Amino acid sequence: MVEADKSYGLLSETSGIEETRSERWQRHLPPGIGLQWLRAGWRDLVKQPGPSLVYGTGVFLLSLSLVWLLGYFGHDYILFPALAGFMIVAPVLAIGLYEKSRALEAGESVTLNRMLFVRPRAGGQVYFTGVLLCLLMLLWMRAAVLIYALFFGLRPFPGLDHILALLLTQPLGWAMLVVGTATGGLFASFAFAISVFSIPMLLDRRTDALTAMGTSMALVWNNFIPMVVWGAIVLTLFVVSIATGLSGLVLLFPWLGHATWHAYRTVAREEA
Repeated sequence: MVEADKSYGLLSETSGIEETRSERWQRHLPPGIGLQWLRAGWRDLVKQPGPSLVYGTGVFLLSLSLVWLLGYFGHDYILFPALAGFMIVAPVLAIGLYEKSRALEAGESVTLNRMLFVRPRAGGQVYFTGVLLCLLMLLWMRAAVLIYALFFGLRPFPGLDHILALLLTQPLGWAMLVVGTATGGLFASFAFAISVFSIPMLLDRRTDALTAMGTSMALVWNNFIPMVVWGAIVLTLFVVSIATGLSGLVLLFPWLGHATWHAYRTVAREEA
């Protein structure tokens, strides 16, 4: 009986520890809080909008150049995976926008030079995280090529003019769309979970890359519903940017960057 009481007490204590750990990361946020982050991000955008719009223009020109280079060198077969992979590395590209929001929050001056030459409190750890995200993007692009080969064998890429017909009019194309979307969704979900808060955290705090990525993943997992809604908002605005020939990045990229800083400030509080 004594041993049973001890075992029950140990189980109760373990359960209490697990519950405390779970509560440590939970914020009990409403599902639609992402709309509040968008409003806060818009306020940062329209306050001294010049540097943000120049920043967004730079991202647009960089993206356009990469698309042109892929076509020029005959690598247009990885265009769609590359566009999807853009979302993986976007948090790193947005670090200057986080810096502007942080400076506005602290009442400090904002200049384009400050946004372009950011000095994260974590130092080189933010660049290490960026390298990991780039490697993840390259892995996704390789997986996309393998998925195409799995369904269509050694058939040459038909070109952008015919790929949609190939995907939408043949059963193999439908199957590849399902498998490719599911696989890409896994890559995107993992990248979103480890980066959505880790890059702002490395800018804001003295911590290491792995701790920041682990904290980001824990916060996303324990605030699952609002973060899924936020991820859907980000994806929707990115699709709008693609539909406008990437020109929408000039406005939408800085807007999302500023909003992400406010998401970080809401979810990744110091006690986390």
